[in-house]
Amino acid sequence: MPPGPRILVLRFSSLGDVVLTTPLLRAIHARHPGAALTCVVGARFAELLATHPAVTRVVAVPPGEPVTALARRLASDAFDMGLDLQDSARSRRLRRRLGRQWGTVRRRRGARLLLIWLGRDRYGVHVPMAERYFGAARALDVAPDGRPAEVFPRPGDEEAAARLAPPGFVALAPGASRATKRWPPGHWRALAERLLAAGRNIVAVGGAAERPLLDLPGIVPAYGLPLLVTAALLRRARVVVANDSGMLHLATAVGRPVVALVGPTVRAFGFFPYAAQAEVLERPLACRPCSPFGSDHCPLGHHRCMIEIAPAAVHAAVERAA
Repeated sequence: MPPGPRILVLRFSSLGDVVLTTPLLRAIHARHPGAALTCVVGARFAELLATHPAVTRVVAVPPGEPVTALARRLASDAFDMGLDLQDSARSRRLRRRLGRQWGTVRRRRGARLLLIWLGRDRYGVHVPMAERYFGAARALDVAPDGRPAEVFPRPGDEEAAARLAPPGFVALAPGASRATKRWPPGHWRALAERLLAAGRNIVAVGGAAERPLLDLPGIVPAYGLPLLVTAALLRRARVVVANDSGMLHLATAVGRPVVALVGPTVRAFGFFPYAAQAEVLERPLACRPCSPFGSDHCPLGHHRCMIEIAPAAVHAAVERAA
């Protein structure tokens, strides 16, 4: 096979964003089988791409590493072009230091602000973020294949997950990066009690710090696991219930049905479940959207977008999916 292009891909964070790069990585590999793909990604998420068959090398970026230090680490890498899927101040500084030809994702910041502040939708067609990434790779002549994101747990990850997983369980992921994207803990408890009363096994997943959000007798706690073990565990679930979070996208990447609980964000921003069996529960409030990524406090102080998603409605959605 003749050598293909040498491509440097930047996507530092976060969990869901990194997962959603994988349809593009797969498409590049299919169109250019000899391509050498080096992915520069936050160290917390590096394992997700390290096992991907399209990826040649992963450069893990520790928290707080200066751009100058990262540029020095990458300076000796020969690459033909770069894909900046982050388009942040940090990634732009890195691009300037490295030189070369770059394709950059279109973030649509102006359309986002118009929708938040004036309620005017200037997005036109609502393109999922996984497909917006393809705009950075126009020079590579690639297109989405309609398949979901993907991650590849190793045999050891699968074995660890098998030891934890009860039969036919429902996975609950109560965390999210920002407070306004989280369904209230009392609602999670009410849902768990309904599921347990109906005879369902439950596994709760997320970061170690999220355990206080849902920690009840009868629930298998699986917080703080390596991401690929969590992915292998989610693959065994009958259905996954999650906030608008990285765990939601990780569940879609292992092919599981999801029930998504969405509050301050909307479909136009591009982060609804991608190419997956999904039911999205949301409230049609005039104050939505208030933020593209969530925030620490509801701007109006009521958090109705999440509080008004009733546990009974979520339980019904779980039963439909399971």
